[in-house]
Amino acid sequence: MKEIKNICCIGAGYVGGPTMAIIALKNPGIKVNIVDINEKRIADWNDTDLDKLPIYEPGLKEVVAETRGRNLFFSTDVDQGIQDADMIFISVNTPTKTYGKGKGQAADLKYIELCARQIARVAKRDKIVVEKSTLPVRTAEALKDILSNSESGFNFEILSNPEFLAEGTAIDDLLDPDRVLIGGDDTPTGKEAKNTLSAVYEAWVPKDRVLQTNVWSSELSKLTANAFLAQRISSINAMSALCEETEADVDEIAKAIGMDSRIGPKFLKSSVGFGGSCFQKDVLNLVYIAKSYGLTEVAEYWNQVIELNDYQKRRFADNIIKKSYNTVNDKKIAFLGWAFKKDTNDTRESAAIYVADHLLDENAHIVVYDPKVPAEQVYTDLEYLKNHDPEEIRKRVSIVNDPYEATNEAHGIAVLTEWDEFKSYDWAKIYSSVLKPANVFDGRNILNKKALEEVGFNVYNIGK
Repeated sequence: MKEIKNICCIGAGYVGGPTMAIIALKNPGIKVNIVDINEKRIADWNDTDLDKLPIYEPGLKEVVAETRGRNLFFSTDVDQGIQDADMIFISVNTPTKTYGKGKGQAADLKYIELCARQIARVAKRDKIVVEKSTLPVRTAEALKDILSNSESGFNFEILSNPEFLAEGTAIDDLLDPDRVLIGGDDTPTGKEAKNTLSAVYEAWVPKDRVLQTNVWSSELSKLTANAFLAQRISSINAMSALCEETEADVDEIAKAIGMDSRIGPKFLKSSVGFGGSCFQKDVLNLVYIAKSYGLTEVAEYWNQVIELNDYQKRRFADNIIKKSYNTVNDKKIAFLGWAFKKDTNDTRESAAIYVADHLLDENAHIVVYDPKVPAEQVYTDLEYLKNHDPEEIRKRVSIVNDPYEATNEAHGIAVLTEWDEFKSYDWAKIYSSVLKPANVFDGRNILNKKALEEVGFNVYNIGK
């Protein structure tokens, strides 16, 4: 087993940043370099004000405070990071393709390939290369192909080490993971590489939770885990629509079935729909892989999970329109929350984006308040969809820093993120400033419906 003294992670995002911070914390003898070509992001990671870190995760700034400058470093010098490292983690973005074959489903591996070619070009000795990004099955094969055909003559062992982090609890997930999965070749050098990476994690993770598999099982396990979780959310959301028609209560149903030991209680919280960087992307990836192997029925099965999620967001927006006398034209709708879930500033695939887009189709005015998401991110998210002119978006969407300003004279209030602070607002004060009838659309089922109704609100929940 090789001794690792220097780790480089290419990519200073939601996965690379927190993961490397914990590896540095638990392995003080290993120098950890996080490199990224995004100069502003690296500057933010190096900022003396820890509240300006580019990623918000509970507990992250404390870990960075302890490790940064000791054995955790952030740099834009990617080549130097690669040259110095014994082990290189690739943790770059792998978005869904927006062009060409596989558009809308397949993962875009452009950045992964660029990393591989850069490693091949600048490496001066043997390296262990670890896939950390969420990747489709057989990506390791592409990496190996590029690296083994480099003219350097060095040996590159490729490992798959998928992340299973939930944003908002990423630090806890890293400190106490259900499992760490390491996939690699079953050759002598492949086994040695797997053991080497295992040793890094075993600095704090019990050995029986570090699983070694072949590389294909590791890559597919990540997609499968996220697909199963997304499926559970879509399943309970499908029932929420039925509950609203039959006067059943989706929370009561979730509790009842969650007590069945065969089912369990997790991921049965009905809402306006799931978001985040992984669920939709990974399920679509699975759909594309199944289609590429001619497994049409398998592809259709998993695609329905996405269809149901899209339906739930559309249904929520349509209900706002319906309860607003079938028109939101020039009406002010206050959005409480833009992040895809609480305790993160990540907005990728957030339900709020699609609900807003749907309401913009109906010429609504939207005022957004989120405690962690900056204004420019909201505009970027809406402009990325390319459904509305950027000027029109900025005319019809406002972002404010005060929830009471957001709700003032609103025709309706939509709760899109389950931030805890929303529960403790002075709802009587909000009621006095909104237009009547005062409608609240609780897309996360977090508010006290009875208390708000006593104040005078009409409260519309998911699945109730």
